[in-house]
Formats: sequence, structure tokens, C-alpha cells
Amino acid sequence: MLLASAATAQVSISQQDSQWFTDAQARIDELAAVQPNTNRAKNVILFVADGNGVGTNYATRLWVGQQAGGSGEDHVLPQEQFPNLALVKTYTTNGQTPDSAPTASAMNTGIKSRNGTINIDDAGAYDSCDAAANAGLTTFAEIVSDMGKSVGVVSTARITHATPAAVYAKTANRNWEDNTALPENCAQKDIAAQLVDAVDAGTIDFVMGGGRRHFLPNGITDEEGNDGRRTDDRNLIEEIEGKGWQYVWNDETAAAADQTKPVLGLFEASHMMYEEDRSGEPSLAEMTEMAINNLSNNEEGFYLEVEGGRVDHANHDGNLHRAVTDGAAFAEAIEKAVSMVDMEETLIIVTADHEHAIAFNGYCGLGTPITGLCYQVDDNGNAHTEEPNIGLDGKPYTVAGYLNGAGSVMHEIVPEEATADHANVDGQADDSAEQEAAEEPATPEYGGSRPDLTQEEATDIDYLQQALIPMTSETHSGEDVAVLADGPWSHLFRGVIEQNLIFHVMYQAVTAE
Repeated sequence: MLLASAATAQVSISQQDSQWFTDAQARIDELAAVQPNTNRAKNVILFVADGNGVGTNYATRLWVGQQAGGSGEDHVLPQEQFPNLALVKTYTTNGQTPDSAPTASAMNTGIKSRNGTINIDDAGAYDSCDAAANAGLTTFAEIVSDMGKSVGVVSTARITHATPAAVYAKTANRNWEDNTALPENCAQKDIAAQLVDAVDAGTIDFVMGGGRRHFLPNGITDEEGNDGRRTDDRNLIEEIEGKGWQYVWNDETAAAADQTKPVLGLFEASHMMYEEDRSGEPSLAEMTEMAINNLSNNEEGFYLEVEGGRVDHANHDGNLHRAVTDGAAFAEAIEKAVSMVDMEETLIIVTADHEHAIAFNGYCGLGTPITGLCYQVDDNGNAHTEEPNIGLDGKPYTVAGYLNGAGSVMHEIVPEEATADHANVDGQADDSAEQEAAEEPATPEYGGSRPDLTQEEATDIDYLQQALIPMTSETHSGEDVAVLADGPWSHLFRGVIEQNLIFHVMYQAVTAE
């Protein structure tokens, strides 16, 4: 009895009235009430923010929260409200660090494959023209269109770029976006031409993104004066229009489109604009809304892939400001989708294909601007001080940086030009020395130190975060990304998973009995 009495005794918890404590208890109640949804999914929406790993997502969370007037750390993005999540391994069959082609393939086919290939099994070699014919994989779009569902793809990148192309194309080289990149007499069609084939096959019903140049022949200029690239005299835009599709090229024509008919939207010759610079183009949220309105006309449901493609490009540039503003636009698109669909019958998955070599410095006080200098912690307050932390070199540092990239603190050391010509003993120019130097160029030397920074300079929209290793373009990293989900069968996302499992959850959701 004494033991039983001790087990049921209630200890007085002094912090139980703290808002931290009560908020946590309320969240426990919410999580406990979540029940698995085992309905068959009528619709599946796969959101992929290219390069938006856990670190980049963290930066976006703080940015959005700080723009809303808060400190940022406690902000919750729309996808972070989803009840189910897992960590995702992004390696490929030949890469510890992946590129977007095989990672997008894994999500659209259910198996892993080689870097540089899209929807090609490893039995087909990279850069092999025969690979698509001999080792092409069945895509999720092919599966669900055979079930009678509609399929759409939306991206702020070129629609022929790796992630969107994985919805409809099979290629041994992700760079074969139009026919000019194909080897001579190649058995495989280019990616843009495969989109036309997908229209004919009924495996694609709605398209919006960039990449006009890959659909137009050389010598033809688009609506904004940019030249087409194709050398096969095919105007793929006209071909698709001839199949009953509508073509739109800016925000006005997109808004005027009849959403009961298929739509091809190509808003730039190459990638669409960054959200920070966007003008005359629909936002990612607006394209998502148009896609859902259009695809929802099919009573059998739809599969829609939405890519925030330019988060990746801003990270490659080392420009965190544009990475987080495009990340914010991605979050708005998710919020729009959730508001438009019935979550009892719609599986929504939010993830990234890979992360970047981004890192976060310390120790920064609460509310420090995420794109700016790292401010000191206020030891007795609840916010940062106005004094930046200083490195041993006597200079402040930013909250975020990159391991490599264009913002490297190291710079090439250019040797002084020779003040006298090399000459041989006869007084003649020593051509052999010059020839040897030309044949064996010297490896550039790098050195330098970090510049001194002000907060104004660090938070400028064009500022490139400080990096270590000098590179023209910052690289991907191989670390895990997150997958967050809600809707039918989303409870299967738990623990640490392989990236190709995402396909299998989607497949389970649309085929459940």
C-alpha cells in the first residue's frame, strides 16, 4: 500500500504555470489526438524545395518570423504544422552527395539511381543514348494517369530542369534539355521533346515554369525577345497548342487562362525570377492555385509536383537573402494548397531533394537577423544586444555562412608581371621557358582574410555570405533532409528513411483498399 501510495503521489511542479510548460502540454494533447488516416488518397501533392534541407529551412523559418515582427526562432512555417515527419537519406547509387536528377527520380520511381540521370535504372549507363530505351523506369505519373488521374508539374526553375523533368522524362543526362545537347543520332529524345510525348500519352495535363528557349527553334524569338535554341526546326509550343492546350507566358495571360482546359505556362527563357525580383510572372503560390483549380476538374483526382526551384540557385550563389525569400514563397504555396483541398482525401508531402553546404555560427542572441551579423546574447534579457560577436581576427561574423562558394574569404593571389624578359646566354628570348609555362599552367594560389562588415552590408539583398573554400558555385551537401506530411498514409513517415521510400508512401496512398 505504501508503494502504491508513492506511485500515485503528485509532486508539486513549480513551473507548471509557465507558458512554455502549458504550451508543451497543449501540444502533447494535439499529438495524442492524431489518428492515422488510412483512406485511399484521391489526390497527391509533392512539394519539393530544391536545396531546402534542414539548415536552409531553419533560415527560412527565422526570416519569415522576423519579417512578421517576431524574433523568428519560435515561428512555425505551414509545413512545420504537419503531424508526420522523418529524416531522409539523400545519397545516390554513386554519390555520397547527390544532384537533383537522381533524388527527384527516387521520389518519382521508388528506386535510387546515379547522379546526372533521370528515371534511368543503373543498368543504363550515364550519358548513354540507349539507356532511356533499355533502362527507363515507370514513373508515378504513368501509374496514376493509368488510374484515370490528372498530372501537373509546377516549378520556378526551367520545366526541363532535373526536378520537374522527373515527372515526365527519362534521360541518361539531365543536361539534354533540348536537341542541341544530344549526341548525334541519339536514340533518346531531349527532355523538352519528351514533354510533348507525355502530352500525347496523357501522362501530363498541366505545366507551369520557365524554360521557353528549349521549346522554340533557333531564329524564333519569344515574347520577351529571347532566342530559341532548338536546331531541329520544331516549335514545341505550337505543337502543344495544336493538341488543344492553352499557352501562357506572363502573369496576365496566366490569370486569363481557362482552367477547364490544359495549360502550358512558360514564363522565362530560362529559370523564372527569384521572388525578390519577381515582376510580370505569377508567384509559386499563384501557380499552385491555378494548378489545383485546373486538375481538380478530374473527379478521379490528381498528382501535382510543385518545385521551389530557385532556393537551390540562391544557395549555389551564396546569396542567403534570395534563398530565404524563395523559401518563404514556397511556404506560401503550401499554405495555399492546404486551404484548397480536403486533407481527408489529399496526401501532401513537403521535402527537399538535398541540402547545401550551409552552416550557422554562434553564439547569437535571440532575434539576431538571420541574414546578418551575429549579435551577442543579452545575459539578463530576452533578446540580442546590439553588439556583434567578434572572431579572433577582430572582425564580426555573420549568422550563416557556407563551407564553399563565391563568397569565399580567400582570393586568388595574382603574381606581379615579370619586369624583364627571360633571355638565353646569347641575349635571345628563351622561347622554351615560355612554351613550358604555357603547357603547364601554374596552380593558382589563394590567400587573404575576412573583410570587416557592417550590419547594413551583411543584410543587403545582394550580399554573398562568407565562405571558406573558393568556388564559382557553392556545392550541395550529403546530409539528411526532412520530409513533412499530412493526409492519407502520411503516418508512414517516421524515423530515418531512404529517399525512394517517398514514392512508396504515395503509391500506398493511391492504391489502398
